[in-house]
Amino acid sequence: MRVELITTGSELLLGQIVNTNSAYMAAHLNDIGFDVFYQTTVGDNHDRMKAVIETALTRADIIITTGGLGPTQGDITKYVCAEITGSPMITDEESLNRMNSHFTLKNIKMTQNNLRQVLVPENSRVFLNYNGIAPGIVQVYQGKYIINLPGPPREMKDMFDRSLRPFLKEKFGLKNVIHSLVLNTFDIGESLLETKIRDLILKQKNPTLALLVRPSGVIIRITAKSDNLSDAEALITPLRQAIYSRIGEYIYAENDDNMEHVVGKLLQTSHQTISCAESCTGGLLTSRLTDIAGSSEYLLGSIVSYSNAVKINHLGVPSAVLAAKGAVSEETAQYMAEGAAKVLSADIGVGITGIAGPGGGTDKKPVGLVYISVTGKRGTFTTKNLLSGKRNEIKYRATQKALNMVRLYLENKSVR
Repeated sequence: MRVELITTGSELLLGQIVNTNSAYMAAHLNDIGFDVFYQTTVGDNHDRMKAVIETALTRADIIITTGGLGPTQGDITKYVCAEITGSPMITDEESLNRMNSHFTLKNIKMTQNNLRQVLVPENSRVFLNYNGIAPGIVQVYQGKYIINLPGPPREMKDMFDRSLRPFLKEKFGLKNVIHSLVLNTFDIGESLLETKIRDLILKQKNPTLALLVRPSGVIIRITAKSDNLSDAEALITPLRQAIYSRIGEYIYAENDDNMEHVVGKLLQTSHQTISCAESCTGGLLTSRLTDIAGSSEYLLGSIVSYSNAVKINHLGVPSAVLAAKGAVSEETAQYMAEGAAKVLSADIGVGITGIAGPGGGTDKKPVGLVYISVTGKRGTFTTKNLLSGKRNEIKYRATQKALNMVRLYLENKSVR
C-alpha cells in the first residue's frame, strides 16, 4: 500500500520546531510493510492544505496527517479533510466525556473553543486520545483512507502504536515486512568507510545498504524486505557479518543504542567507577553519562574546571604546566584526568580541555582543538583532536570522542 505523510502546521515551515513525526511514522510503517512514497509539510492555510491533500489522494492509498486537531482557529486539518469527503462534523460523545473529566480532574475551567477538539466527521472511525484530548480520525473516501493524528509527538506516537498499527493490520494484514538494522560507527569517516564496503554497496539488491552521517558518527543502515520479520532478519545476517569482518573495530552499537549507554553497561559489568574533569565541554560529558538510568552506580562526580584557578586548586594541575604549555595542551588534559580520578576516588578519570569557539583560536591552537585524556590502571591515554562545526557541535563531538576512548579502555583495546 502506498502511503503519503502530511505534517501540518506553519511552525514547521518556519523552522520553529523540528518535524520528528514524519521520521517516526515512516520508520514504523516500513517495519510493518507499508511503502511511504511521499512526505509533505504544509502550513495552516485552507487552500494550500486542501490542494496538498487532494494531490495526495491521486498518488497514495493511505494519507496520514499529523497536527491541526486542536482548539484554535488555526487547527483546520480535520475540517479540510471533512470538506473534501463532504462529511458534516458531529461531536464524538466518548471524547467529550473524557475531555470533561480531564478538566474537572485538573480543576481548570474549560473554554468553549475546546469543544472543537471533540468534533469529528460523521461516519468516521475514532481513535481515542489517551495522552491528550483531540481524537484521531479515519475516513474512507473513494476507496482510500484519510487518517488524522494529533500533532504533539507524545500523543501521536501513543495513538500510532495503540490504535493505528492494529487498524492497519486489521484492514490490510502484514503481507510484507521492511526491516532495518543500524550499525553505529565512530572514528571512521564516510569516505573511508565507503571504500571498505564499496563492493557490498555496488551489488546490493535485497537487503540494501545506506551510509548516513550523524553528529555521533557514520551509521550503516541495512534494510531487507520479506514476507515476515524472521526472513528479513535472515537476509540481513550475512551482510551484517560481512561488514563486521571489515570494519568491526569501528562499530560501537546497533540500532538505538548510544555511546553513553554502551559505556554505562561496560562500567557496570566491570564494576568500575568514573569521574570527569571538563573544561570546554562544560559538563556535557557528565550530563550524557547521567542520562542513563542507574548511572549513580558508576559515575562518582565531575569538576567543571573552566578557569585555570580551578584546574590548579581542585585538580592539581601544576601552574608551571599551565604557564609553559597552556590550558589547552596534552599535559593539562592528562593532569585533569589524573586529578579527577584522585580527587573523586574513581577507577577511571577523564579530562577534556580545548577551544570550542567561535573565538579564542590562534594559528597554533585553532578553534576545534581539543585534548582528551583517559586514565586508570591500564595507564594514561591522551588524544589530540581537531573537531569541526559550531560551538555546540564541537562540544558534542568532544564528548563522543571521550566516551569512545573510555569504551576502548574498558574493552582492553588500543585507546585512540
